[in-house]
Amino acid sequence: MRVTVIGCSGSFPGPDSPASCYLVEADGFAMLLELGSGALGVLQRFHSPYDIGAVLLSHLHPDHCMDMCGFYVARNYHPDGRAPRIPVYGPADTGAQMSRAYGLPSDDGMDEAFAFHPLPGGAWEIGPFTVTAVRTPHPVEAYAFRIEAGGRVLAYSGDTGESSDVVELARGADLFLCEASFLDGPNLPPELHLTAREAGEHAARAGAGRLVLTHLVPWNDANRSLAEAKSSGFGGPIELAHVGAVYDV
Repeated sequence: MRVTVIGCSGSFPGPDSPASCYLVEADGFAMLLELGSGALGVLQRFHSPYDIGAVLLSHLHPDHCMDMCGFYVARNYHPDGRAPRIPVYGPADTGAQMSRAYGLPSDDGMDEAFAFHPLPGGAWEIGPFTVTAVRTPHPVEAYAFRIEAGGRVLAYSGDTGESSDVVELARGADLFLCEASFLDGPNLPPELHLTAREAGEHAARAGAGRLVLTHLVPWNDANRSLAEAKSSGFGGPIELAHVGAVYDV
């Protein structure tokens, strides 16, 4: 399994990165994990948008899904013809919200390009991947994912506050992509995001092999995020996500 960081900026695109998007590949199958603001353009530096087999969305805040609108145009109106319809997994109203975001007249307006599926319970298959989702504490319906292929495990926190369910989801993961939106400080809002230190603590409790901090908000000092994560007690390697980073899981 190979993971390429397309976008890792939290909440809105930053000067060096679009918002959340990760290209996950195995056995010749390519899946997008998120497609946030600005990500579609950068994706084209690394992979054809016409060779994507599925999309997995953790929740419907714009920094995780808004470039689905441009993706719809790219796949539906190419002069060489419409690209094959692909599955999109997300919260129950994903198709309706994306159609409204593009100004389409009906809630199923994107169905020519995408087959929208609500995230099922338990584990399910997407191409060569086995995917498991758990709800996370966040102001909207949101999920974390465990993605398995070839005996290897990628865990992705999505957007989350502190969560024992996310720890269990990431149990023994080879690579843990974990959000680190906040720096340590007083009066942080609960059930919204993790600090970098909390990301490290979650990785330590999960026994993850490698931690990559992501969802890095542009106004924060990323080096301070890294330092705070390293103070968490997690014993494995920790690094900051950046556009173009490739991880062979």
